[in-house]
Amino acid sequence: MGHQGTASPGDAACLTAGVRTRHAWEGHYPPHLSWHLDFETGTLTSLLDAAADRWGEKPFIEYRDRQTSFRQIAALVDRLAAGFMVAGYGPGRTIALYLPNTPWHTVCLFAGARAGAKMVHLSPLDAPRELLFKLSDSGADVVITTNLGGLATNAARLAASGAIPPVLVGDDAFWGGTTGDPMPAEGERICRLEAMFRDVLPAAWPVVRPEDIAMLQYTGGTTGMPKGAILTHANIVAATYSYLGWRDDSVPPSGMQRVIGVLPMFHVYALGIVLMLNLVDGNEVLLRPRFDVKTTLQDIEMKRATSLPAVPTMLIALLSEPGAEARDYSSLTMIGSGGAPLPAEVNARAEALFGRPLRLGWGMTETAAVGTRVPPGIRAKPGMIGAPLPNVEMRIVSLSDPLRVLPPGEIGEIATRGPNVFSGYWNQPETSAASFADGWFLTGDIGSMDETGLFTLVDRKKRMIISGGFNVYPNMIENSIYEHPDVEEVIVIGVPDPYRGEAAKAFVKLRAGAAALTLEGLRDFLGDRVGRHEMPTALELRDSLPKSPVGKLLATRLADEERARRSESATAS
Repeated sequence: MGHQGTASPGDAACLTAGVRTRHAWEGHYPPHLSWHLDFETGTLTSLLDAAADRWGEKPFIEYRDRQTSFRQIAALVDRLAAGFMVAGYGPGRTIALYLPNTPWHTVCLFAGARAGAKMVHLSPLDAPRELLFKLSDSGADVVITTNLGGLATNAARLAASGAIPPVLVGDDAFWGGTTGDPMPAEGERICRLEAMFRDVLPAAWPVVRPEDIAMLQYTGGTTGMPKGAILTHANIVAATYSYLGWRDDSVPPSGMQRVIGVLPMFHVYALGIVLMLNLVDGNEVLLRPRFDVKTTLQDIEMKRATSLPAVPTMLIALLSEPGAEARDYSSLTMIGSGGAPLPAEVNARAEALFGRPLRLGWGMTETAAVGTRVPPGIRAKPGMIGAPLPNVEMRIVSLSDPLRVLPPGEIGEIATRGPNVFSGYWNQPETSAASFADGWFLTGDIGSMDETGLFTLVDRKKRMIISGGFNVYPNMIENSIYEHPDVEEVIVIGVPDPYRGEAAKAFVKLRAGAAALTLEGLRDFLGDRVGRHEMPTALELRDSLPKSPVGKLLATRLADEERARRSESATAS
């Protein structure tokens, strides 16, 4: 199942023999916080049980104007887990969740964990080819979906053809919904999820250990087909406590937040900072099937949401909303941005709109979304991702020799280790082994660390452009283009160039009502902002740019389009 690249779950820190090394970044921790964090390693359901005991009837999920308490969620989890066991979906089995944001996701995730199964997240936006690959690769025994957005219809069609395992469909109306699609007809391979509930619970639940696999979390597939990152219960528990371990004056007390839950729960970012974090911290999640500006503004102004975890494209959409500056954001105490680099220009505009600094950080699927955060009081420079969270170690290694650690200020690959780091890729032992060097996970992100231990992200290693022998980082060019007053979104990729080998091409979505932008105009604007070797040689204006389900702009999609276009052109000639 892959190389074991993490410390043992019981080791919550860096692990020198007997003596803990103090890291440079610890100087940025508030005086009352410690980087070395002791916690009791457990499982997903141990966190759920503790939260139900502590928070009881306090609302946990608000969905379609209906609140469900911590204790109610836990009771539903037990009843569904009992049904999973009766149906044979217990230890050694794999349950695939094909769900948008719905309480069904939370209940099914924890019920599967309670029954001893491992879980797989499928994206509602997966193309059939990708969907079938994930189901086959993971060995899924059953698919769970709901009658929203055509998911149940799609799953039923695939199940009827025998292409996917049996399907359980949860009715959205169970949660007070009135806008769900018609439920598909039941049959040999299609059943109602609600029929799985059992009132009689087993005398004992299956033994689930922290080191057991909790889920296979598939990466976006930037090259080839997606890879299933193996996340154990211990990884996810450690990540949750790392988040909780940094509690400064900017974080409201436990149980006092109302968190906007529009980030997709099938993505590791939302799984960690929306679901798991707020489960343990006792906060209410305003769960919404998807992001839209008007609903989010209503949740802020009318429902007095206190926390908005976001991705850059969400912030751009809010900033572009007519009259955004006149809305009431006074309830918000925390606005976070993750999932993708936040352009400095967007950060500045968002902070001006909301009237407070954004909470910035970095993490990956393979690190259970945990990595860094920018400490309070630090003015983030472009690309800064901050200091490692408690129990997380990071360093910069040479791009050509990952065993050579680089000194502060030099650019290389970010490597990390800690109890949150995954144990490898499912069914890919060679790729797993190549992803680690001396026990450190090689992230594929290029960056640097300063003398005080703060990290800066430059770009993805696979996005780097070699232009005339120079390393060119698309993210740096994108940051400069975002300064143009007419630009709403931008992606820069490398394209073949007869003189330099590769050159930058910019794809731009303009703001509504903006005048057309020419390549000459863009180059003039960038004249004192980027180097000659970084200057785009091509510009393409688009009405929209491709995005992942979490809202991350997809440079790989455009790179694929460019390769296909050039291949067709070469064939035609």
